[in-house]
Amino acid sequence: MRLTSDHSDALIRIVRDVAAKEIRPLFRNIDLSDVDSKSAPDDLVTVADRAAELAISVAVRELLPNAAIVGEEAVAADKSVLDHVGAGQVVVIDPIDGTWNFAHGVATYGVILSVIEDGETVFGLLYDPGYDDWVVATKGKGAWFCDAKGQRRSLTLGPAPEVSDCFGYVGMYLFSKPQQAKIAAQLPAFRRTQTLRCACHEYRLLAGGAAQFSLTGMLNVWDHAAGALIYQEAGGVARLIDGRAYHPTMRQGNLLTASSEALWQKLADMFDFLND
Repeated sequence: MRLTSDHSDALIRIVRDVAAKEIRPLFRNIDLSDVDSKSAPDDLVTVADRAAELAISVAVRELLPNAAIVGEEAVAADKSVLDHVGAGQVVVIDPIDGTWNFAHGVATYGVILSVIEDGETVFGLLYDPGYDDWVVATKGKGAWFCDAKGQRRSLTLGPAPEVSDCFGYVGMYLFSKPQQAKIAAQLPAFRRTQTLRCACHEYRLLAGGAAQFSLTGMLNVWDHAAGALIYQEAGGVARLIDGRAYHPTMRQGNLLTASSEALWQKLADMFDFLND
């Protein structure tokens, strides 16, 4: 069953409903005993992550009974779940992106959902539970900002600035120590760089033109499938730094996004050492 516009609308409703019931009530109201670490002390999971993923998964199974579901927390428990990506229809869920922020009362967190069909992302959603608004794209139909009142506006990137005027997101902690030193040497060339610890909001700001590039050393499908589609539909470029097109089936590599082809080429030259 291919994804239809009715399915897309239903997926948005599912995410909004689950966020209202399972996520918002616990923001700044969560007990430390309800927060655990996974792969590292700053890689957190909360009761809200688990409850939201379960609730979204149950609703998605009713809507798309033939789709496989890949949730971040399900993968944390069983890495073989990732093997579903690439064959047939797959719904990928990041129930709370920016869990560290959420757990510490920082309002920069969101829900990411994407639909992948035969290895190609066809739908992406970046949802902000705090404001009940979202950025969304269906492949070939552009990127849109939508709010709870039903207002929507198209997201289309303008001309890219010079490198010296660029604002970008660089997840330094996702690279090796030797790579970090080389990356750091390039950062003074830009106007400003930082990380929000939240791919959902980084991609939202990229698609809205508030930032002009991002560089990451980790390709978790739940972090990038939706955002890369949305950014490309807004007119941006999302490729691995070695020039390969990004696909949600990829698990390793350095993803570079930029607001124009010319800017992407300049940045790829600056960070070419990452290909060594």
